Amino acid sequence: MIQRLQNLYLTKVRDTLTEQFQYKNTHEIPRLEKIVINRGVGDASQNAKLLESLSNELTVLAGQAPVVKRSKKAIAGFQIREDMPIGLSVTLRGDRMYAFFDRLVNLALPRIRDFQGINPKGFDGQGNFNIGLDEQLMFPELSYDTIDQIRGMDIAIVTSSQTDQEGKALLKELGMPFREKATK
Repeated sequence: MIQRLQNLYLTKVRDTLTEQFQYKNTHEIPRLEKIVINRGVGDASQNAKLLESLSNELTVLAGQAPVVKRSKKAIAGFQIREDMPIGLSVTLRGDRMYAFFDRLVNLALPRIRDFQGINPKGFDGQGNFNIGLDEQLMFPELSYDTIDQIRGMDIAIVTSSQTDQEGKALLKELGMPFREKATK
């Protein structure tokens, strides 16, 4: 089943970007490649039930189970031992990617209190965009009663564009609400 946002990309966004940047080949047109959601577990590395709860939250948000990232070496200052769980990661592609992006842009971001738009300074120089969210309650799939603790997450939107300008144009056409003036 083709997602609503994917259909928008195929029918309108590709033509708009081709006209704006004068692409000669259809493979030059930027597209979304993947969305990676990362979440540090913090003190949940000591508690298996809390780790499972965080994993279930990401499963509900992303539509697929996260991968548990483990430490490669021990760091005494952070009370981390080797092979200890330190994070959760989900990589979304295809229909799940478009469905998550659609929910993020149209449902979750507008629910942030005093939302002024996303700061456009999150680009990495190659057209990829990173967002850091402070809490998970902005997503309508999660209810306040099921949350143990408010935790944030990092979302990396990877595009096939070569420059930040092309990446921003792609995300703006897909509905990302960028702030007009970049602030600190």
